[in-house]
Amino acid sequence: MKLKFLGAAENVTGSSFLVETEKSRILVDCGLYQEREYLSRNWEPFPVRPESIDNVILTHGHLDHCGYLPKLVQAGFQGKIFCTPPTAEITEIILLDAAKLQEEDAEKKKKRHRQEGRMPFYPEVPLYTREQARTVFPQLTPVPYQQEFYPGPDVTACLYDAGHILGAAIVELIIRENAQAKKLIFSGDIGRQNQPVLCPPTRLESVDYVVLESTYGNRQHENYTAGVDRLAQIIRETQAAGGNLVIPAFAVERSQELIFYFNQLLQNNQIPHLVVFLDSPMAIDVTEIFNRYSDYCCEEIKNLIKSGHSPFDFPLLKTTRSVAESKAINHLKGTSIIIAGSGMCTGGRIKHHLVTNITRPESTILFVGYQAQGTLGREILSKPEQVRILGQQYPVLARIEKINGLSVHADQTELLHWLAGFQKGPQKIFLVHGEKEVIFDFARVVGSKSAGQVTIPKYLQEFIL
Repeated sequence: MKLKFLGAAENVTGSSFLVETEKSRILVDCGLYQEREYLSRNWEPFPVRPESIDNVILTHGHLDHCGYLPKLVQAGFQGKIFCTPPTAEITEIILLDAAKLQEEDAEKKKKRHRQEGRMPFYPEVPLYTREQARTVFPQLTPVPYQQEFYPGPDVTACLYDAGHILGAAIVELIIRENAQAKKLIFSGDIGRQNQPVLCPPTRLESVDYVVLESTYGNRQHENYTAGVDRLAQIIRETQAAGGNLVIPAFAVERSQELIFYFNQLLQNNQIPHLVVFLDSPMAIDVTEIFNRYSDYCCEEIKNLIKSGHSPFDFPLLKTTRSVAESKAINHLKGTSIIIAGSGMCTGGRIKHHLVTNITRPESTILFVGYQAQGTLGREILSKPEQVRILGQQYPVLARIEKINGLSVHADQTELLHWLAGFQKGPQKIFLVHGEKEVIFDFARVVGSKSAGQVTIPKYLQEFIL
């Protein structure tokens, strides 16, 4: 059995891992790179011949885990793409939205480059179109949690709740070779303990090899209560200043959790009764998926939805699907709360709200999720004097804030807690999905806590297991 790291190796995004056995070739995740220094990899030929891959297994529907699928299919992949039912629906939405943004960005870049008279660094074409994204959909093959399936003749697979976003999965592969069975587990993105919307991540009993994410491997989050209290404080202070609260948020999970928090805070009169705009057609569609797949939520949320009292709706929530509705938000007087994508400010409607608000000292830009290196969100978070948005430079005068307590990624303690759940093994732990400094810090901690060998794989490195 061979394991090759095609992405998320000494970096955070581009998740893609190839498992090769005597009879099978299985790809776990097929994500896009989002860090600026690695974007060129999205345009390069896939490191493995796509037609040689039997099947794909997705851990979840975030772009850095599923966003390369249209390119893989266009290049010749014809197998199934196994994932949970919510992930299948979320992936369709994510891919169509990504293609739409790529088409729009390509047109804008063409126009801007002609005006500026300069040659582009990247091709002025979309990475893939909406038509190409749709070619992936027939290959999506839903499988519920804890139901065995067979991605190869010598491989038995099973998905378990990762507690990260709706339908996110831990992937377990049992591989039979030479009359022996070896168990390989991919953590995907691990969620947090005691979170308000989803169940905690499943802890499994035994493993031979584990591929473990380390996004927050050197940090401790605030608890949820502290995070929500800080959110309420920032809302009150922004209203007192007379500005808007602008929140870049991922359409999947983060937007729904924010709506849940605002609903609670308004019911308890902990914040002023302001209009909350969910300015993301994709987030609106994903919220409907939450209501359809309530069984994938924690017991309390499931019961609320089934009783007709969805926690993802309240009278002051205004959803804006059209571009005209989105533009109208920026003409309103007074304070409002604006949730818009993308979560790392790499595209979408958030850029227009940033243009309107980032030069206003009375407004607040609030980050509640991970910002990868090289993204606009990470740049703004560093509080530079000015920043380039949509081809123009703007002074950064708005208040810039970050709340870690609302993250849906496990922190160091929670990652170690999940790893400690194995009663048998692992022999070897591969650490992925982390910035270099973070992943090396986490490796030292894991090495001191686990008997298994800790390895930090490099891009395209292959291991015989």
